[in-house]
Amino acid sequence: MRYRKSVLIACCAVVGLACCAFSWDVVAGQGKRKDAWEQLRRRVERNYSGFRGTAGIVVEDLSTGWEITINRGSMFPAASLVKIPIMAGCYMAVEEGSLSLTEEIRLEAQDKTAGSGVLKARPSGSVYTVEKLIELMIAESDNTATNLLIDRVGPGRLNAFFQRQGLTATSLRRKMMDFSGRRRGVENYTSAGDIARLLERMYRGKFINAKVSRRCIDTLLRQKMKDRIPKKLPKDTPIAHKTGLERFVCHDAGVVFAPEGDFLICVLTKSRSKGGYRAMKDFIARIAVAVYDNYDQGGTLEHSPARKGG
Repeated sequence: MRYRKSVLIACCAVVGLACCAFSWDVVAGQGKRKDAWEQLRRRVERNYSGFRGTAGIVVEDLSTGWEITINRGSMFPAASLVKIPIMAGCYMAVEEGSLSLTEEIRLEAQDKTAGSGVLKARPSGSVYTVEKLIELMIAESDNTATNLLIDRVGPGRLNAFFQRQGLTATSLRRKMMDFSGRRRGVENYTSAGDIARLLERMYRGKFINAKVSRRCIDTLLRQKMKDRIPKKLPKDTPIAHKTGLERFVCHDAGVVFAPEGDFLICVLTKSRSKGGYRAMKDFIARIAVAVYDNYDQGGTLEHSPARKGG
């Protein structure tokens, strides 16, 4: 009996030491991760200090919720980044029963809009479902598809949806490529904070429900523009994102599914300096690769629960 008691005490001691060692490793690992995050913060701030323009930035570790923000709530001309809130507004209309994804919309000659997209070259009289128009609006940044959806849902209803979702800096005041409205000072606006808020809800399955959230993320994963966030990242990195480009502004925002952990990045830029769009695109790419490198070098401990769930 005495022998068995001694063995039990010894085993408990070993287990206790192992637990202490494990706890210490976890604490040390979390400390290392936090140090890496603070180094990333300083790197992002250095990049911003050297940028010849204004930027709104939100970077979030989707596992811990840690954030790096610069001008989070500042309003920027939205350009095509407004298409993310419009997509969300369309799905809200579907949820409320005033719109159906299978509803067909006829393309007329007067609907065709300049700028990005494929519908402007399609025959008048062609018919597209709402679901297809949403896909074209995001993947191809199709301006004609966007305007068809704005007309169908209604700008008033879309703006009401933005407010209900807490997108306080986001407003839709004109359709895409409305140059006369722009000349009169009529503009669409958003902020890095608003877009980050919406993307995080979609990522976590909390925008309407998990199914709709996943559908939005899947649509954003089909984005074809690769000259900003994806530019310096490994080519096979999944990125659910949307770009925006307009006179003096250049944006990109999305979720990056990195091997060592997922992160959210929104970078909105405005500049009239020499270098123009190339300088703004390069700035966005530098911020994105800085964040990715932080993860690649051990800045995170594990994949986020959302990524594990697919």
